[in-house]
Amino acid sequence: MTTISMQKHSGQVIKKPLISEKAVSATEKNQYVFVVAMDATKQSIMKAVEAIYKVKPVKVNIVRGLQKKVIVRGRRGQKAAVKKAYVFLKKGDKIEIA
Repeated sequence: MTTISMQKHSGQVIKKPLISEKAVSATEKNQYVFVVAMDATKQSIMKAVEAIYKVKPVKVNIVRGLQKKVIVRGRRGQKAAVKKAYVFLKKGDKIEIA
């Protein structure tokens, strides 16, 4: 049984690291936050982190942000839904995010 996310390349599973005040403060606890593809699974995220950053994650938590309706300059629109992955590493491991 192969899923769509297993067939994706590592660069397609992890879109970008999330750089926010909360995410940067979490790096002190060996926790990193990434924006990932909507169909990504915990296993595919773990494999992608191993392939890209050469570290083995201890665990991965996933949070899905829902689509939001917004009004900007009098026009209605929608903010895209986002899926974030919180990746936990061992104490000695580190990921360099520029």
